[in-house]
Amino acid sequence: MAAQRVAMRNIKECLRLKFEGGLSHEKIARALQLSKGVVSKYVTAAAETGMEWPALAVLDEVALAAALLPTARVRQTRGERVLPDLITIHRELRRKGVTLQLLWEEYVAAHPEQPTYRYTQFVEHYRRYASTLKRSMRQQHRAGEKLFIDYAGPTLPVIDPATGEISRAHIFVAALGASNYTYACATPGETQVDWLTALGQAFSYFGGVSEMVVPDNPRALIAHPDRYEPGLNRAALECARHYDTVMLPARPRKPQDKAKAEVAVQVVERWIMRVRHQQFFSLHALNQAIAKLLEDLNQRPFKKLDGCRREWFERLDQPVLRPLPQHPYEVVTFKRCKVNIDYHIEVNGGFYSVPSALARQSVDVRLSAHTVEVLHGNRRVASHLRLQRRGAYSTQSEHMPASHKAHREWTPQRLLDWGERIGPQTRQIVEHQLTHKPHPEMGYRACLGLLSLARQYGNARLEAAASRAVQLRALNGRTVRNLLKQGLDQQPLPKPATPAAQPSSHENVRGADYYTQEELFDDDPTHPEPIAPTAAGRHGPSTGRTMDAAGQPQPELR
Repeated sequence: MAAQRVAMRNIKECLRLKFEGGLSHEKIARALQLSKGVVSKYVTAAAETGMEWPALAVLDEVALAAALLPTARVRQTRGERVLPDLITIHRELRRKGVTLQLLWEEYVAAHPEQPTYRYTQFVEHYRRYASTLKRSMRQQHRAGEKLFIDYAGPTLPVIDPATGEISRAHIFVAALGASNYTYACATPGETQVDWLTALGQAFSYFGGVSEMVVPDNPRALIAHPDRYEPGLNRAALECARHYDTVMLPARPRKPQDKAKAEVAVQVVERWIMRVRHQQFFSLHALNQAIAKLLEDLNQRPFKKLDGCRREWFERLDQPVLRPLPQHPYEVVTFKRCKVNIDYHIEVNGGFYSVPSALARQSVDVRLSAHTVEVLHGNRRVASHLRLQRRGAYSTQSEHMPASHKAHREWTPQRLLDWGERIGPQTRQIVEHQLTHKPHPEMGYRACLGLLSLARQYGNARLEAAASRAVQLRALNGRTVRNLLKQGLDQQPLPKPATPAAQPSSHENVRGADYYTQEELFDDDPTHPEPIAPTAAGRHGPSTGRTMDAAGQPQPELR
């Protein structure tokens, strides 16, 4: 199933590049690692459906597969090339739609009364002129067609003002094929984020988007390295789709595929590396210095051609560049996740809900700096703001099953109102459950348990059982349930116990304080001195013998 889904996604991208991008079958095949026969097959099938591309674009994979039927191959036609006169003709060839045949016809028409070269001789003269130019200059690139991107070899130091630590800034270079108009900026490294962010900045600098982007074969952009048909990773494809362009990596160890980038890198290294002896304390400061040198570079006159990069850009590339999208591309990463039984997926420690019907299924996650998008069958099924705290949950009510959604709609006030409608004793138990549980969710569940008892036994019996539970001081759902189960709610409430009789109080009843000697005699005038304690016996406690008036013991009869 996974292979079929990927294949249909590539086929849909193939149709987009054909009907929106206007690319040839060969370029589409190289970009998507498909054979030209497959490209022709599905382009023809799409045309035979009678549907326009916007209608095909909104179809899901199943509907698109049903619409495209196998058809015969179609032949590809290639336009002929014509050559104008020397420097001017070399520049005119860069314009979109201009060919050698057209330029030869214009050349003949411009000299009706003078002898002119035949077409073959005209081409030969141009080839001799082109052979005097550098290899990169001889390549013909139509205006607005290609943007070559690469990184320069040397790096520049950036000093952290707080710690003094030195990091190395990498120099990204982009050059348009027709005008050689160049952009450069410094990035922290050469990661996927650095490549795609710098590419977006280059498009903003040019004020438009080229038909194709030709990078080298960086690991940050290539998912499947191959000498002939390297495959882009999903983030690079997403970036190309966002800017309505196509990325066509150059072949490894084939510098002629990216000669324009190689020359641009050399020019930048020689021109912008003039700042290598300066100290920079931030990447922003370094990019400001690069921007100043960049303007000088683009206005520097060519050595063998007339004009400069800026003039050629305004004349050739700028008028035909595609418009920029409304928002710049936000770099994303993709990962595969399995939906848990609670219809949530875990992404970097956060939990995000998806439609409950997708529980236990696998989905694709598109993760950006601010959002988390969940894709199933190449269609978005959920979108969340990215959580900043690990262990946090983002749950949308429309993803919940009906039972969970009803549970979530309960609030403390709604539960109290429900208890009040049944009776004051039931409300008292509901309030106790909400205020005495360790967590509010536990109180919700206990109250919903009481609600289920009302459906089972009725409101009157529930209120009677609640009254008995309040009298027993057992304000919990288990007591109420047991009372209802045993039918005790239908028995009369026991009468309150009669309080025990209190002892009568009058002057002849002495309390405990009476027997405290200090309080009993210290202030009594009839006892001026405290009573002497009884003497202890010889061999233990007091013998209990009485004393006479002189204090001598009286004889005791035995």
